[in-house]
Amino acid sequence: MKNREADDRDEFESILPEYGRRKLLTCAESIRELAESFQETRENREILPEENRNDFLCQRRLFENKNLMAEHLQEMAQIMTDVAQETKSCRPLSVRRVKQIAHAMKEVGVQMKNLYLIENEEGKSEVTICLRNEKRNTLSAEEMGDLLSVLLNIRLVCTGDNPFFVTEEWKTFYYVEEAGYHVLTGVATAVKETEKVSGDNYSFFEMKPGNQTAILSDGMGSGEKACQDSTLVVELMQKFLEAGFPAETAISMINSALVCREESANMSTLDLCSIDLYGGECRFIKVGSACSYIKRGQLVERISSGNLPMGIFQKPDVDMVCRELEDGDYVILFSDGVTDALSQGMGEEILPEVIGSCQLSNPGEIAGSLLNFCIHQCKGRIRDDMTILVIGIWKKEEE
Repeated sequence: MKNREADDRDEFESILPEYGRRKLLTCAESIRELAESFQETRENREILPEENRNDFLCQRRLFENKNLMAEHLQEMAQIMTDVAQETKSCRPLSVRRVKQIAHAMKEVGVQMKNLYLIENEEGKSEVTICLRNEKRNTLSAEEMGDLLSVLLNIRLVCTGDNPFFVTEEWKTFYYVEEAGYHVLTGVATAVKETEKVSGDNYSFFEMKPGNQTAILSDGMGSGEKACQDSTLVVELMQKFLEAGFPAETAISMINSALVCREESANMSTLDLCSIDLYGGECRFIKVGSACSYIKRGQLVERISSGNLPMGIFQKPDVDMVCRELEDGDYVILFSDGVTDALSQGMGEEILPEVIGSCQLSNPGEIAGSLLNFCIHQCKGRIRDDMTILVIGIWKKEEE
């Protein structure tokens, strides 16, 4: 009887993921149909020229919002479809190998179960394991990751959502293959001389394991209002990306939030830099932002865009550029206040030369040095908020 119950449980566990996928696909299809209903309403409604001008403008704005809603629903449906179709391959471990790992865990006072070695769509290894501390000694998740790295012959690191310690209760721990690069970041800021708070906001975070992302937003104007707008852009962008939304979809939805707010002039720039720490690929996404730079020794490359900030049009214009980074490279992001400061001195064209001649290696010191140069150019008169982000990338040494 017990064997029959175990077989039924195994069958249920194998069916459940497929059931979840089908449910996601069904929800996605329902959302698509809802999106089509918005589009049909817009296409079937005609506005006659003799209608009152205010009514005409109001109706046109309503139809534009409906069309925008339809686009967002279509994007959400596509995200659900992509999640449902996500595939991961489970690498089978022999019974002998599992027993060896369990024995090694037992020696340090830890009991294990449900060990899975997974290969994700990018070909990187992921490990999930359920652990319980039997001896009540202090063992961290990081220490268990080091032990698993030796036992599986894969360099593993903890994900951010792991419990810190292995306790007496069963808990699931997640580990991912260690990336080949690591980064250091630095920031330097200056607030407009007539304001108490900066209209610039920024964030450094991991969008997913093996990724380092930086976001910089400059709100229109200065002070509290500009700070609120740029905070909205940075916080929502980070949340959307961490939730798995494509960057283009996140930008479109945040732009809609800015456009639909009751206050006027809710404009903000967006400067996003996303670095893949496995291969070194760097992706820039720019919406109305100032030029960014890549420093490789004394060579400097400018990454520019010619579009307008978010919050102006229903559909934002997005510029995207990809570059391959190498060991020892630096990525530098500036807010618009830096350009304004340089225009009062030798001009922005001198910036690549200044960056290339910088001999500092610490990203924080580089950011501070560049900010001091900008303040010197404007003779200490800070007429706009200035923010400088610096990311340095290096290859990890083989152990």
